[in-house]
Amino acid sequence: MTHVVTENCIKCKFTDCVEVCPVDCFHEGPNFLVIDPESCIDCTLCVAECPVNAIFPEDDVPAGQENFLAINAELAPLWPVIDRKIPAPPDADEWDGVPNKLPLLER
Repeated sequence: MTHVVTENCIKCKFTDCVEVCPVDCFHEGPNFLVIDPESCIDCTLCVAECPVNAIFPEDDVPAGQENFLAINAELAPLWPVIDRKIPAPPDADEWDGVPNKLPLLER
């Protein structure tokens, strides 16, 4: 099983989760993080570290967010690995909980 970064990470992109990952399975895009499903070992450490509750086990992805399984798998090989915390965007808190952010995802 893998974990999945879902919509609430878009434009929030807090990176607290990447520091606890023992296998460096996070990849960074312009305004979103993804988890490489091939690397994730299902340790669950990242879930509690996400301040916007955007990470879920693949079997528990919220209804309507299932497309993020494919998005994570598609983008992980294209984006570089991130293994250290970096500053969040200055307006990250303003984007927490905003619905329908998928059109804002920068690939």
